[in-house]
Amino acid sequence: MYEKIFTMKFLPPGRGLWAMGSPLTEQRKLFAALNNCAFVSTSDMWEKEENGGDGSRPSDPFTFLMDAAMLGVGVGFDTKGAESSKRLGRKVLKASMQKIKVVYTIPDTREGWVESVRLLIDSYLDPQACDKMYLFDYSLLRPLGSPIKGFGGIASGPEPLSQLHDDIRRVLGQQADQHLSVTCIVDLMNLIGKCVVSGNVRRTAEIAFGDATNSEYLDLKNYKVNPHRAQYGWTSNNSVFATLGMDYSEICQRILDNGEPGLQWMQNAKSYGRMDERTNSDSRVAGANPCGEQSLESYEVCCLVETFPNNHQNLEEYLDTLESALLYAKTVTLLPTHWAKTNQVMLRNRRIGTSVSGVAQFITHRGVGELAHWLDTAYKRVCEIDHHLSEAFCVPKSVKLTSVKPSGTVSLLAGATPGMHYPESRFCIRRVRVGHTSEMLPALRNAGYHTEPDQVEPTSVVVEIPIDHGEGIRSLSEISMWEQLSLAALLQKYWSDNQVSCTVTFDPAKEGSQISNALDYFQYKLKSISFLPRIEYGAFKQMPYEAIDEKRYHEMVSNIEKEHQLHLVHGDSKKEPEAEKFCTTDRCIF
Repeated sequence: MYEKIFTMKFLPPGRGLWAMGSPLTEQRKLFAALNNCAFVSTSDMWEKEENGGDGSRPSDPFTFLMDAAMLGVGVGFDTKGAESSKRLGRKVLKASMQKIKVVYTIPDTREGWVESVRLLIDSYLDPQACDKMYLFDYSLLRPLGSPIKGFGGIASGPEPLSQLHDDIRRVLGQQADQHLSVTCIVDLMNLIGKCVVSGNVRRTAEIAFGDATNSEYLDLKNYKVNPHRAQYGWTSNNSVFATLGMDYSEICQRILDNGEPGLQWMQNAKSYGRMDERTNSDSRVAGANPCGEQSLESYEVCCLVETFPNNHQNLEEYLDTLESALLYAKTVTLLPTHWAKTNQVMLRNRRIGTSVSGVAQFITHRGVGELAHWLDTAYKRVCEIDHHLSEAFCVPKSVKLTSVKPSGTVSLLAGATPGMHYPESRFCIRRVRVGHTSEMLPALRNAGYHTEPDQVEPTSVVVEIPIDHGEGIRSLSEISMWEQLSLAALLQKYWSDNQVSCTVTFDPAKEGSQISNALDYFQYKLKSISFLPRIEYGAFKQMPYEAIDEKRYHEMVSNIEKEHQLHLVHGDSKKEPEAEKFCTTDRCIF
């Protein structure tokens, strides 16, 4: 396995490279941090009241997201709690000066931050906890600028948490004596995300799922309708639960405006492994992870490993690599998290995501037909390996095994194009976000890399890195919307029994009017999809990739000192990573 990792035949997720075998997992037992992603449904947030009590609380979905996000796990969530609120007659409770005032001194731990949010949310949503008004003492929290041991970086101080408490009071206070709304659920999740990403140490992501016919939900990212949400709406991608055969015209108009919402077809996710293979083995899935490559049950987490077919000489070598890749991912499913509900799902499903990256490079060098042959053969081998591993570990076979993740840092390590996506062009600028207090910044600037303030998150800095993807590869501008959709469908047919993460870049003028027609066809071939309008200078400022010409590439490279070494380890501090119980984080770039 070491040789396969060292030679970039496959790689664990970045969190695995960082934490596996370290004191974080070996001593603190925070195995949840080894998982890439999770999903939680709000549909059963009043389960205790409805079923007579099992320890559940209305705050559970919100605190699960916060806890997981603080460990760097990306979390998806739905808005079905609004339906449950109406069905069960549950309303947001009033804040009253007659309540018993309770002061909670917040410990300087991850658990302490999460517990404070639980207490506050339940004081508005749980009738058994509504007799208390919580006040918070932040005196134990380390001040702004203090070093964070283990995870590294600089603490954000108590201000982000204090602001979150104020925001929760405002959001729930405005809903007093009303049913919990879709907007309220997404606001709470987004504001929690904003708090978690405030410190620029770890990265996470969110995705919201809502009803495709609910205008309240669809307008959440329309900042003309909801201008106040511009301050925190960016913390989640927003998608809809699409139904087969629906009218996509209104959704497509919104996609033309800003690229959202994405679409998730739960009928396909529940019924199929690889498309064309109806299994009905995953009927409990309720949503997906933030990047859309894993359909998941509520409170389920998943570990993804990444393989690089183009880094192999032949199919036999790739099939051999899959043994090590699956052994890693399956082993992670044996490690319990600190969430009982999650462990119950993991014991049953053992879901993993064996992904492929460098797809565009493989097609460039060997062709689409060879890709389909490799992946179909490899999938059969994956199933065989899982059978043998499951018998050896005395656990159930994994409910699903393969996916195509969008990738990021891990594919960059291996010199591969991310997931199934083609590069913006052969020559690109790759932008990376780092915390403004990071020790890397002075070293990168001294080496000649261009840096500038992040225009979205003021505590981040953007570093620009010139990239050459290699001769012969086609640029994204040469790949039509239809070809991208066809490639996603091919991967969903021959490889992924989970899902394929695909963001289709389209020309609004030439292809915008065709999206609805395309969805009419591809809704029967995919489980999820998202779109991004192509604009001359990019749809958003400081996008992760920007196409440049060869001249600018060489100009940027000429400013970089090729022999410059980045000395970031000081003194005798070469230790295995240790994790604090609490760590602030910064957000993933979508």
